[in-house]
Amino acid sequence: MMLAAEIAWTHIRARARQTLVALSGVAVGVGFSIMMAALMEGSQEDFIRQLVDALPHITVSDERRAPPPQPADAAYAAAEIHGLTPAVRRRGIKNPLATLDSLDGWIRGSAAPSVQTRGIIRYAGRDVGAAVIGIDPHKEPRVSNLVAKMRKGSLASLYRATNAVILGDRLAEKLGARVGANITVQGDKGRIGAQVVGIFHTGIRAVDESTVYALLKTAQILAAQTGLVNEIRVRLGDPMAALETARRIEDETGYKSVSWQEANEDLLSTLVIRNVIMYTVVGAILLVASFGTYNIISTITHEKARDIAIMKSLGFRESTVRGIFVVESALIGLSGAILGWGLGYLLCLALGSVQIKSPFMDTSYLPLAYSPLHYAIATAVAVGSSLIAGFVPARKAARVHPVEIIRGAT
Repeated sequence: MMLAAEIAWTHIRARARQTLVALSGVAVGVGFSIMMAALMEGSQEDFIRQLVDALPHITVSDERRAPPPQPADAAYAAAEIHGLTPAVRRRGIKNPLATLDSLDGWIRGSAAPSVQTRGIIRYAGRDVGAAVIGIDPHKEPRVSNLVAKMRKGSLASLYRATNAVILGDRLAEKLGARVGANITVQGDKGRIGAQVVGIFHTGIRAVDESTVYALLKTAQILAAQTGLVNEIRVRLGDPMAALETARRIEDETGYKSVSWQEANEDLLSTLVIRNVIMYTVVGAILLVASFGTYNIISTITHEKARDIAIMKSLGFRESTVRGIFVVESALIGLSGAILGWGLGYLLCLALGSVQIKSPFMDTSYLPLAYSPLHYAIATAVAVGSSLIAGFVPARKAARVHPVEIIRGAT
């Protein structure tokens, strides 16, 4: 084996130009595949971060998947009853503090209480319907990235004024309200005067133009129910585990738990399509690169047919001859892949420095994902195609009689 490796190294050094061309072909294929994989996966991660992480991963509401059975239905199962008015139930999650403590005990993330209610925001003769969300400013940063989305003011500003509120930037634009403006919020059963202490921007139009954040107590006043908590917001360390976690929460609490996957089924379909596109593009690049590698190395092997004849005439076995060219192709493939690592990293740095100006994006640079998996996959394909490119023609040439090779080479 040492002899085969020594002869392979001699072949590589003897024809430096061919070796350089082969290394360049492998390096370019590996480098561009790494770049495309980083770009596609980075764009997907940014897509998830912008549209999914902007809101809690799981929302536990005081609703049920199915309406509770009515007493009349249970008492008169044989009769069909119409026109009964269901009993009015008190809104909200029962024992919310105990439920929060239970969730904190096993979920891999954080949970925070919330109050969801509807209201009409009145300012300067304008009336705009909005969702009023009551939050705990101390716990909210654990379940959403609202802190990072603040454009003016902060969550702590909710404590600085009576009935303070934070508006979405598009909602504030509709009303013509600024920080410090005094507005009126009309709820289902309550009405309060409030002061705008902050403005946020999530990048999701539906949220920015119809959402108001306030303290839990303020939202409870609008809902006319003291101590109301009708929603628990959950954020997980792994967003992809939201669907399974939501099912377990619903089984344990009985309350409807909606994961971001369920709430955004169309978005999830888009992500699946993006994954298919990503793997197709990267796979196509690796396939083209592997064909190029195969052509270069197989050509080099065919050109060494005379060397194969000489080695066989000296008594080398077919397995030894094949081993020489397999080792040679493996060295070229591995060396080219290592060069491709550097090329791919430099290409990623170049793409990451490209600035994009768009009013619809918070980031001004292309998002890229640096993952060792990209390098491993590209290296495996490059080395594999190199081994096949060295083995197949060497195997065929090693079976031919040395005299026939020499006659054909002259």
